[in-house]
Amino acid sequence: MNRLQRVPWPRVATIAVVTLCLVYAPVAMTELWSYARPGAPAPGEWILGRTVSPEYVAEALRTRVAPYGRSLVPLVVHSVLGGALMLLGPVQLLSAVRRRPRLHRAAGVVFAVTVYASMAGAAVYLVRTAPEDAFSGPTFWIALAAILVGTTLSVTFGILAALGRFPELHQRWMLLCYGYLMTAPLLRLEWGALPRLLPGLSMEEINRVATMHLGSVVVFGALLASRALDRGGRPVPGAGAPAADPLGGAGTWVPFPALVLAHLAGGAALARIGWSFLSWGPVGGRLLLGYLIPYAATFAVMTVRHRRAGRRGDGWAREEWRLHLAALCLAPLFSLAAAVPLDRYAGLDRPTALIAGVAVGCGMTAFAATAVVSLRVMYARELSRRAGPAIAGGAPTTVAAPNGVEGVEGVWQSNRRSRDRVTGARSRRE
Repeated sequence: MNRLQRVPWPRVATIAVVTLCLVYAPVAMTELWSYARPGAPAPGEWILGRTVSPEYVAEALRTRVAPYGRSLVPLVVHSVLGGALMLLGPVQLLSAVRRRPRLHRAAGVVFAVTVYASMAGAAVYLVRTAPEDAFSGPTFWIALAAILVGTTLSVTFGILAALGRFPELHQRWMLLCYGYLMTAPLLRLEWGALPRLLPGLSMEEINRVATMHLGSVVVFGALLASRALDRGGRPVPGAGAPAADPLGGAGTWVPFPALVLAHLAGGAALARIGWSFLSWGPVGGRLLLGYLIPYAATFAVMTVRHRRAGRRGDGWAREEWRLHLAALCLAPLFSLAAAVPLDRYAGLDRPTALIAGVAVGCGMTAFAATAVVSLRVMYARELSRRAGPAIAGGAPTTVAAPNGVEGVEGVWQSNRRSRDRVTGARSRRE
């Protein structure tokens, strides 16, 4: 146990993600070349065929020729730029960790433009493809649409946070954006790994199992990364400053009764989902396990981290874990609610509507939780701004912020003073 505690898990996770991105980038860029020119290199198909079997790959791709042919150019643009994003993501992460602001800013502009262009290609494909013609059917089409919207909105909010000088929020939104993008390489990994756990299933059936949990896995990874990058657990301005009230006078936005109610509502919804899946026989049982195991692991980690933050008196970390924990509890309820319009107005049968609702539930509620965290940070910043002049006889104060930043105002003032000193030195030399 002590050995496990000594392992630098954030560094291990960073190395694993960077390695996966570097390996997957050429696979993504060449994935659709064979549809445009038969016989073109397809390393992804080659690796998967030798990992599982050539028949496993051929059976899945045989049905993709016609749907992909209708939108081949947008799909090629999407896949090539998606591979580029796999390379730009580690550049963004490492430049932020290493404090390379110019490189981070330049790579960020390229990253954002590439995200918009890649998602535009995906949008054209979804518009031209009927849900029933998508790989694995309407469920996967709906999941792809949700990822597209989540990715586009996340990078947009990340840009707005950077322009508004909220580095802590910029970090969270961009990590969430990259989490959504990571569904692509993780899905390919599951195409190769799950057939060993569930032998005899086709790639389309494996796809349905994977969609049950990929959303929860990637957004949870983004949350873990956000918390890990808050060096020393420093709070945001006004959201955990050393004071009698560790939340800057705002209190928690999820009081204990509300958290209990979220647990009860989520538990009831989860039981209803489980009963529905089990009534479908072995197929439903596989889908339920694909959903429950990652959900339970995520819930356990969030609960432990939330309690640890409370015991060590880290008000902001506790509040962020609490907001995301409440969102995770409400994810099954959201899934049940989303299944109703999909059943009644989208022409889907009840099982397909419920599977689609479950597939997007955790991803959607995590997005909502990140939005609430953003509002919480902005509200705390406003409290800090109003309280600043009243402290020390009206002198503005700098309050600690996450990511090792001493407060946004302090950072910009420090940078400006540095530029003034350089300009003054140049003037004296002249």
